[in-house]
Amino acid sequence: MNTISIIGAGIGGLTLGNVLKQHLNDFTIYESAQEIKPVGAGIMMAVNAMQVFDRLGLKEKIEKAGNKIHRITIANESLKPISKTEILALEKKYNSCNVAIHRAELQRILVENIGSEHIQLGHSLLKIEKKENYALTFENEIQKESRIIFGTDGIKSQIRNQIFKTGTIRNSGQKCWRGLVDFNLPEKYHQEAFEVWGKGKRFGFVKISEKKVYWYACINEKSFDPHITIADIFNDFDPLILNLIGATAKGDIICNVITDLTPIPQWYTDNLCMIGDAAHATTPNMGQGACQAIEDAYIIGRLLEKNNDFNAVFEEFQKIRRKKVDYIVHTSRSIGKVSQWQRGNSLRNFLMSLIPESINQKMAKKIVELEI
Repeated sequence: MNTISIIGAGIGGLTLGNVLKQHLNDFTIYESAQEIKPVGAGIMMAVNAMQVFDRLGLKEKIEKAGNKIHRITIANESLKPISKTEILALEKKYNSCNVAIHRAELQRILVENIGSEHIQLGHSLLKIEKKENYALTFENEIQKESRIIFGTDGIKSQIRNQIFKTGTIRNSGQKCWRGLVDFNLPEKYHQEAFEVWGKGKRFGFVKISEKKVYWYACINEKSFDPHITIADIFNDFDPLILNLIGATAKGDIICNVITDLTPIPQWYTDNLCMIGDAAHATTPNMGQGACQAIEDAYIIGRLLEKNNDFNAVFEEFQKIRRKKVDYIVHTSRSIGKVSQWQRGNSLRNFLMSLIPESINQKMAKKIVELEI
């Protein structure tokens, strides 16, 4: 019998594995994929996540594999900045900076540090039942028993659906393409995350390594013809954006509907706890989805330093994390709506430009500060 089982080897599950390994806990991670292969696009590890990786001894590795980002800029269609958030002061204070990285690179670093002996691939959870312990049945017909369960299996979590029977996935009404391309970005964009707000649509890009640029393009689903191309949709944006789209191979573009999870009352029950998207999936508008899962794993680790009663840790964990997570889910949803207004854009951009940088700094600080 396993003492601890982690269901899902996404960023949250792998970070939790690294945390438990640091605490010398015995655990197994079960992942539905047959192999952890280089899929997905870019991801931004914000200062809060990088502080956690620093404590796990992984900060330098991640910085080396990705690209340091010192500024977040929102601009109009002709790339004229509306709002900037410089994070150098926060970097200094927390001895960490934002890092844009290929999701697969980040996963590789996390897996290497855990050791593949802790990870069982090709194990897609079919059924979980609470008996004296937890009985796990996988689609490959393998059965396991485990005393402690962590649900790190994402927004469509089987753990949440079968054990808690709660949580509604909300459609934001926005559709997002994400692309990866080898591209020579002008040097002035090398150390910043750049997002362009238009009418009912936006486009963001960031350099994630020596040659690669990650970009995303979001639209309001109901207002666009599904038969026209991404380039057609963004033809009123600066040529740099059209060049990024044009240089990207079709196979390097993925498309998803943006969703989140209605807040659920409880993330834990007897000897079982959900973290990350399984518990509190958020829209990507603040770049905090994976970062919040990383923070969850860190807080669980900190609580286990003081107490080895998992149920007491789970209760305390939710108490500590609830307020920040609810704030991020709510704020991110609101930003998504405002950033894709169909009309009133020049007024929105003007009001955004009036927000002093100190307010942006304050909001950034609230997000990147770890609770304990």
